[in-house]
Amino acid sequence: MYEAALMTGLSRKMELTFVEIVRLREAQLLRTAYRILGNWADAEDVAQEAFVRLHRHGLRFPAEAALGAWLYKVTVNLCLDRARAARPSGELKDLDSGHPSAEWLSIREQQKRRLMAALGTLPARERAAVVLREIEGLPTAEVARILGSAEGTVRSQVSKALAHLREILGKEER
Repeated sequence: MYEAALMTGLSRKMELTFVEIVRLREAQLLRTAYRILGNWADAEDVAQEAFVRLHRHGLRFPAEAALGAWLYKVTVNLCLDRARAARPSGELKDLDSGHPSAEWLSIREQQKRRLMAALGTLPARERAAVVLREIEGLPTAEVARILGSAEGTVRSQVSKALAHLREILGKEER
């Protein structure tokens, strides 16, 4: 009876810990998935699936950084799977942010749309590398681990993608 009470308490504590992790990491996973997929509905599905996999995996991580890297890897892999299944059309559409329509917000939204459209022209793996390295700010070594690539490959993908983005965005400004 005592062991059953302990197990119930442990299970309850793990559920609370899981809920806390979801609360802390949800925005990060949604942001990453949205930037790779360009669609909020798909991003929400991917984030949900990543958390389902975390729940199945359990909370056995040696450190917070390991958990973060694992969540990024699962999220990116799920995004790449979706991108392979449904090749993206040329332009990724952005949704309204719901912020007041001040002039600088309008300009910022326009720039964001242009960037999302340009990101949509990249192959999925290059897009994932740019999102993780340049937008999410992860170190190259971590991006390489997440994508299952060599660091040199990630640097090459990011460099090639950034050159392509500069070319596209430069043409639009002229």
